[in-house]
Amino acid sequence: MQRANIMCIKWGTLFGPEYVNRLYSGVRRNLARPVRFICMTEHSEGLHADIEVLDLPVEPFAEPMAKALAVANRQGAMRKVSLFRPGLVPDLDGPVLGFDLDVVITGDLEPIWAMSPGKVAMRHDWTEKRKGRPTGHGSVFRFDPALHGFLYEDLAANPYAEVEKARGSEQRYTSHKAMDNGVFDYIPGDWVVSFKYDCNPFPQNWISRPKLPPEARVVCFHGRPKMTDALEGYRGSLIRYSKPCNWLRDHWITRAELDLGSEWA
Repeated sequence: MQRANIMCIKWGTLFGPEYVNRLYSGVRRNLARPVRFICMTEHSEGLHADIEVLDLPVEPFAEPMAKALAVANRQGAMRKVSLFRPGLVPDLDGPVLGFDLDVVITGDLEPIWAMSPGKVAMRHDWTEKRKGRPTGHGSVFRFDPALHGFLYEDLAANPYAEVEKARGSEQRYTSHKAMDNGVFDYIPGDWVVSFKYDCNPFPQNWISRPKLPPEARVVCFHGRPKMTDALEGYRGSLIRYSKPCNWLRDHWITRAELDLGSEWA
């Protein structure tokens, strides 16, 4: 059985090691195959011993990329593109399924892992879809480094222009670049859901607790509230108000503790 290559990036200190460990546990509990889990980071302290660590590189195009991002007021927003560099991971065979750290795994990942061979796959971004634009959402992304090296190489060759064209958005850059090369598919929307749009939409959020959609395999906590907010309830704004989420602790913490031990999760 083919091993699943899983990658994430943890740069800076906004997310602690428990976010990586819980993601690792959620992935391996929801894939019916061996998992190679790789985290690119400059802070590897506290990561589970089974997680493979890659040093966060300083890219040769970092300076012009940063200048373009500053103009777009999105400092650091395209750091994830480092994951697309060909030859990045030694002995890597086959596609990669990547995740942001502000997601919770809630169901079977096999359909996402197996879909669209040879293509880049992302879920349609909620806001972009509502506005009739084709941009993918970057919280969950599937690609093959052997086939999609252009995701890194095009940016490296012309960083300022590519960042400017994408308006500083990594997910816009990645999805549109794949679309331009004819190798893009959308992950079905009921598999990758938004906590604020699909689980806790306004105004129902004032009446009932957040609900987990039945087909959801990944819940994205993009923006606010984050997972730590939603556990006990969130009062940060009228639209994003959330009652305590009674299924989140089980999927994000309790099952990870049973899997890895409380010292890791």
